[in-house]
Amino acid sequence: MTTRYTVAPHEIELVAVRAQGAGGQNVNKVSSAIHLRFDVRASGLPEALKKRLLALHDRRVTRDGVIIIKAQEYRTQEQNRAAALERLEALIASVCTTRKVRVATRPTRASQRRRLENKARRSEVKAGRERVA
Repeated sequence: MTTRYTVAPHEIELVAVRAQGAGGQNVNKVSSAIHLRFDVRASGLPEALKKRLLALHDRRVTRDGVIIIKAQEYRTQEQNRAAALERLEALIASVCTTRKVRVATRPTRASQRRRLENKARRSEVKAGRERVA
């Protein structure tokens, strides 16, 4: 079961910073990269989702429960803002899905018999490879 949760805009902090890496003269003047900060504990998400987000082994989630996403792949601030918000949505959507509980099944008697027959056959083949004295 998957339910879509939207985050309120006032819960997200977006800060424009200068992008890293090569880019010529423009990169030193324009703040086109975006730092997105989202405090999971203070958000309006359901408690179950908060626990799942905080339990993620993801480098974007800090010990304080803040998700930090840096978007700098595009040249414009608007595109980077959209990319950062999209990544946050994808991260939240990844914990929204609940896995089906696995029901343990037993192998059939015929499949057990086939497995043992194959084991015996392989054993004979390998025993035939022994050095003859």
